[in-house]
Amino acid sequence: MKFSIAPTRPSQRATSHFGTFATLVLVLVASFVPVTSAAGATQSASLAGVTATFTYSGTYPEALHPRLTITRSGAVLYDELVHSVWCGQECWPDTISASRKVVHVVRLKAHAQPAVVLDLYSGGAHCCSIEQVYSFGATSRTVLKTERNFGDPGVKMDSIGADGAVDFVSANDAFAYAFTDYAASGVPIQIFSFSHHYFRDVTRSFPSLIAKDAAQWRRAFDAQAATHYQDSVGVIAAWAADEDMLGHGAVVSTFLAGQARAGHLNSALSPIEPSGRRFVIALRAFLRKYGYSK
Repeated sequence: MKFSIAPTRPSQRATSHFGTFATLVLVLVASFVPVTSAAGATQSASLAGVTATFTYSGTYPEALHPRLTITRSGAVLYDELVHSVWCGQECWPDTISASRKVVHVVRLKAHAQPAVVLDLYSGGAHCCSIEQVYSFGATSRTVLKTERNFGDPGVKMDSIGADGAVDFVSANDAFAYAFTDYAASGVPIQIFSFSHHYFRDVTRSFPSLIAKDAAQWRRAFDAQAATHYQDSVGVIAAWAADEDMLGHGAVVSTFLAGQARAGHLNSALSPIEPSGRRFVIALRAFLRKYGYSK
């Protein structure tokens, strides 16, 4: 079965910049049985003797009393109401329809035990996609919950490496609103692996995907010549982040300096947000803050 995680909501994420990852899918051996009604929904997924069942009452998309049950070889190991530090006990399923799958049982590492992944949404126009991973402890009888807030860009799971691991492909939400409004902001690619109950940023391990993302933002910047670069700083910031991850800091500096001289680095929120050389200085500080450059 092919599937993607955290689909864009047309009514709430019309300006999302996640198109780069639209084709990323993962083929998993899992069962999926949706049962929906006005009174709520039940979804289940199974793999290697592990079954996860997610239920909620109420009318989609508002989930009331969301609950997750995990069994292994028929024994119930986890049965609790779903809650998150970002949405309390009022988390919604992160999906565009009541029948779309939000609970998964996957091997996040090639030879690891199966883990349960639950896609949640906190509500609101620009926030937030939350991934919860329920993995087994050392005894295989305990279940430990780990969660990460991926913000507005959302996240997709995909096996993109040679080792067969399943990674979480997203984008850095810190760039949204950083130099311009949300619609004109660029968000550079960000990839996380999961192991030992921990999300780890492994973006730099995938230079080809970084380069593909950088090319997208550069094309967007070049296309803005038709509007005389009226609001260009958002997309070029994402390009600079990608290029810095590839070790192309000198190329970034030369390009930005030239574009500043040409008057091509502008923000629609100027003078609140910097343009020109002031933008370059602010961007460099921003990239250092988030670990893209030294």
